Amino acid sequence: MPHDDSSASRRKGTAPKRRPPQPGPSTAPQPGPSTAPKRRPPQPGPSTSGSTPQPPKRSIVSKVSAASHMKRRFRPGTKALMEIRKYQKSTELLLRKGPFARLVREVCQSITDETRRWQVYALMALQEASEAFLVRLFADANLCAIHAKRVTIFPRDIQLARRIRGIDSL
Repeated sequence: MPHDDSSASRRKGTAPKRRPPQPGPSTAPQPGPSTAPKRRPPQPGPSTSGSTPQPPKRSIVSKVSAASHMKRRFRPGTKALMEIRKYQKSTELLLRKGPFARLVREVCQSITDETRRWQVYALMALQEASEAFLVRLFADANLCAIHAKRVTIFPRDIQLARRIRGIDSL
């Protein structure tokens, strides 16, 4: 069975074909009709008789420095793996303290009519416990998604993880 070269690079285990390098300032271009550089018509120099002032010309150095400050593009999934490794190494809280404290006070007010005051250490302990709970729940939901041969977590994965744990009433 003859193989098509265009589909060979898409198969697992084969490297994709690379483009030939573009001729730059360090390599000399090949002579030919398609690679001949196009020339600009000569610009008149600055003269004192003209009434409109000419804007200053940009230098080549500014173009080179602008190209070197471009953001790096990663392959799909690489940035996500870098973030996973970063957050697995760190021990800081993932949720912001202010919004979490407001949420706790709002839930507390919805349960009872009187306003309660919260110590900072009580809020921090509650936040540590809730983040640990959520991280473990998402890990279990990820296992459910992998079991279903998916990489995306759906709400039904979280529901299944909660049901298997026996915390369906929460």
